[in-house]
Amino acid sequence: MSQQQLTHSLFPGSVLRLDNGLTLIHQEIPTTPVVVADVWVRAGTTLEPKPWFGMAHFLEHMIFKGTATLAPGMFDHKIENRGGVSNAATSYDYAHYTLTTAAPYLAETLPHLGELLINAVIPEDEFIRERDVVLEEIRSCKDDPNWIGFQSLNHSIYQDHPYGRSILGTEQELMQQSPAAMRCFHRAHYQPENMTVVIVGGIAQQPAWELVNKSFADFAEPLHCPQSEKIVEPVITGIRRQELCLPRVEQARLLMAWVVPGVKQLRTAYGLDLLSVLLAEGRTSRLVRDLREELQLVQGICSNFSLQRESSLFTITAWLEPENLDKVENLILTHLDDLSTKGISEQELARTRRLLCNEYAFSTETPNQLTGLYGYYNTIAQAELAVAYPQQIQSFDTQELQQLAKQFLSPQNYAVTILKPC
Repeated sequence: MSQQQLTHSLFPGSVLRLDNGLTLIHQEIPTTPVVVADVWVRAGTTLEPKPWFGMAHFLEHMIFKGTATLAPGMFDHKIENRGGVSNAATSYDYAHYTLTTAAPYLAETLPHLGELLINAVIPEDEFIRERDVVLEEIRSCKDDPNWIGFQSLNHSIYQDHPYGRSILGTEQELMQQSPAAMRCFHRAHYQPENMTVVIVGGIAQQPAWELVNKSFADFAEPLHCPQSEKIVEPVITGIRRQELCLPRVEQARLLMAWVVPGVKQLRTAYGLDLLSVLLAEGRTSRLVRDLREELQLVQGICSNFSLQRESSLFTITAWLEPENLDKVENLILTHLDDLSTKGISEQELARTRRLLCNEYAFSTETPNQLTGLYGYYNTIAQAELAVAYPQQIQSFDTQELQQLAKQFLSPQNYAVTILKPC
């Protein structure tokens, strides 16, 4: 097979394309004895057709239930016998499977991961057993007020869009699924053109290339299965409000959210990241200083920007006494109005830039962090954008941030979910 190299000059690794369409991202770190292989698949919740909701996450569990040549449990046995560890996760835009091992053992262990991902048999008896595990996961989430609050907020915003569903699915949806349907979903989406294998650590490019070619070669022909319904992401007009009364909540939670652009407007996303930190990260940020430190109206408050492929979320969450809910919500809206009308000081901007660039530096120290960063960006956009982040953050000025606040963080158009103790 030939190597097609797609590397950008600033990218510290190599982006290679196999003849079958699979992407390999490799970065050698000669000083570490560890290698991390992280396989990212564009097969998340957004690709689930009705009525297969929850299928992507359930499949992540079933991948580890073996193949015709690898019995259930044997993958973990083989990895752990070599001192390695594995993990997996599913989100709206992807599923990914991580293998961490000492460098000399990658050649023995990566083929097993490739075998699982390509040739999962999804046996009937294991399907029924593992479904009970996922059902218990769903039930335990229903005991978590934070999960309930965020899921309710998501659903009120996205409604019929996949981002509004639980990644786990519901108990009713899981009970309707079958091994045959899951095999169809697997064969349709676990194909080389949807996969990125990221390898970072103590292995040179040529042996990594040869190993991936050997381990990810024999894909079956894709099956055609029902397609997910394409739904345009929503625009919030006015205020979408809901209140939930939960018996296990000791203090109230206020969750506020704005729908903002996805990866197609990455410059906007980076600016909203800055605004999130400026508002509520650290004791000198606006909301923390005012609402927690000075007025003592909240026990805690944070802001978060969550980048997603199709549509992102900007959220502000506060933990507080129920009697302060209205006052705190109005004060948050006043701060947002100040951002767009009075603007931002150079000192605030410098502090925010510094915090985000430091966080980025701290998040790129280990092979595990790097494989996650490269795989995530390559799955929702392209890998090279991962290293452009600090330069982009440094390039914002106060006027551009003020304009972004005015455009996207409207005090008149947002969703709010309140959790109260019963």
